[in-house]
This record gives sequence, structure tokens and C-alpha cells, in this order.
Amino acid sequence: MSPETPADRQFMDRAIETFIRIVLIAILAAWCFDIVRPFIVPSVWGLIIAIGLHPIHGRLHAVLGDRPALAAILLSLVAFATLIVPAVLLSGSVVDGIHILMVDYREGELQVPLPPDWVAGLPLVGGAVDSFWREASHNLADVLQRALPEIKMALRWLGGMAAGAGMGILQFIFAIAIAGVLLAHEGAAKRSTQTIARRLAGARGVEFAELATATVRSVTRGILGVALIQAVLAGLGWLAVGVPLAGLWALLALLLSVVQIGILPVALPILIYVFFHSSTLTFVVFLIWTLFVGTIDNILKPILLGRGVEVPMAVIFVGAIGGFLSSGIIGLFVGSVVLVLGYKLFVVWLAERPEPPAAPAEPAP
Repeated sequence: MSPETPADRQFMDRAIETFIRIVLIAILAAWCFDIVRPFIVPSVWGLIIAIGLHPIHGRLHAVLGDRPALAAILLSLVAFATLIVPAVLLSGSVVDGIHILMVDYREGELQVPLPPDWVAGLPLVGGAVDSFWREASHNLADVLQRALPEIKMALRWLGGMAAGAGMGILQFIFAIAIAGVLLAHEGAAKRSTQTIARRLAGARGVEFAELATATVRSVTRGILGVALIQAVLAGLGWLAVGVPLAGLWALLALLLSVVQIGILPVALPILIYVFFHSSTLTFVVFLIWTLFVGTIDNILKPILLGRGVEVPMAVIFVGAIGGFLSSGIIGLFVGSVVLVLGYKLFVVWLAERPEPPAAPAEPAP
């Protein structure tokens, strides 16, 4: 065995020192990540909100005499009101409805009407539903007593949903504040983004950063914007015909539209309710309105989803839906951005393929 040389000893010292530095950097990075982890989701949402509101912010601060900070404050206040006011009204409506039901039940005034004749004719479940419905109409207290375990389970589930919704609202409030700060300092935020993009992707970094911004804006318009339009129009129709808890059903319709299910699962039971509680003319007009609102996304999405992005709309749509299935609501944006960037990198790779070598020239005779 050859003796250890000074060069070998120096190499081992450098290797050990490098290993220690890498471990310390990894520990520091993991510690920093653990500290900022609770703020990652609100920060991502703040960035998304800032990108979506940036065109409005640009027009507003031009109207206000080139005062971006004031425009950001006004937009943040409007966003806070848009988030908090419906939440307060919705929670108040739900609490009042539950209170009325409890009072009516205690005073014996809560009555379940007999089921219509067509319920018994439903395939597979018609007989069971009709029997249960008739029993509840004659002896509601006994039915509720037998269903008490299921009711407790449903109440626990609703309590968890309410707690999750409250935490989500707090995160959105924090995200709106972050978006306001980004909009108020849009120049510095843009320079920082471009610097990071250049460090990560070189000369094409700025192009990819602009592409990601345009993709987020496109998804905001084409998915969230269309879902919000559908939910608002549907909610207005339900208010007009006097549907109870119309705000709650509109919120549920918004969530279903965002996940690309549509409003029809909510609209169909409401159509049945209106059929039995309104006049024929009201039902016909409401049916036309429901069909219009339920299919308007087929017109708006092709117009809004791919605007401003030189990428096939199918790539954005598949990325948004796949991202949602894997990562929830934020995945709508992250998935579409990642898939669009991957598509553009693939196109660049295809365009920059090496040319085949030229054939050698034939010797002159």
C-alpha cells in the first residue's frame, strides 16, 4: 500500500470541507423552507391575483395621475370587499336559515310535504325514496331520531368544511395584501422577476417569464372569469325566482364551474323546485335562462382562454385540469404554466435540431 502523499491529503481535506459546506447549506435551506412554508400558498395566490389585476391596475393608476400605490390600495380594498361581503352575507343567510328550521321544529311547525307521484316511478331508488319521504311527512321526529348518527357525522363534516373555509378566507386576505404590495411596487417586482429568470434560463429567461405571466392571466380570464360570470348570472336568476339560500347555491355553482363540472348539478334540482313552486311562464323563462347560463362557457372559454398566449388552447386547458386534479385550485395555474413552459421548451428543442451534413460535391468530369 502506497503512503499517503501531501496531494492526497489536500484532496481529502477539500472534499471534507466541501461536504460540510454542502450539509450546512442544505440544513439552512431546509430550515428556511420550514419557516416560510405557511406563507407559500398565500404568496402564490398573491402573485396570481397581482398578475390578474395588473391590466386594471395599469389603467387605474393612469387615471389617478400615475400613482401606482394609491391604485393598488383601491384595488386591494375592492378585492377585500368582494371577498368579505359575500362571505358575511352567505354565513348570515345560512345561520338564519338553520335558526328558523330549529325554531319551527321545536314548535312543531316544521312539516314535510308528501312526495309527488312521479317520485315512486324513479328507476331503482323510486320506491325507497317515496317510502322514506312519506314516513318523514307523517312522523319527522322518529325519522330524525333514527338518522341521528348520520346527522352527527354530517354536522362534523360541515364543521370541518366551515373551518377550512375560514382558513381559506384568511389565506386569501393575506394573499390580497401581498398582491397589493406587488402592484404598488410593480417596477421593482418586474426587475426582480427578470433577474431571476435570466439566472435560471439564460437569454430566454425573460421570454419564459412573460409567457408564464400571460398564461396565468389567460387561465384567470378563461377559467376563473368564466366560472364567476356563470355563478353570478345563475345566482341572479335564482334570486329573481325566490330560491331559498340562493347565495349558497351560487357559491357551490362557482366551485363546480372552476373544477369544470359546470352549474347543471346545482341547477337541475333548482329547476325541479321552481317547477313545483312557480307558474308555468316563470318556469319556462327560468328554464331558458338556465340553459343559457349553463352553456355560455362553451362560447367564452375559446375566446378568453388562449388570448395573449401563442400556445394551443388545448395545452393550457389540459395543464389547468391536470394541475387541479393533482394540486387543487392552485394547480389550475401552476399546471397550465408548467405545461406551457414544457411545450415551448419542446418546440424550441425541435426548432434547434442540428442540420444534416451536406452531401459531398461530385468531382467534375
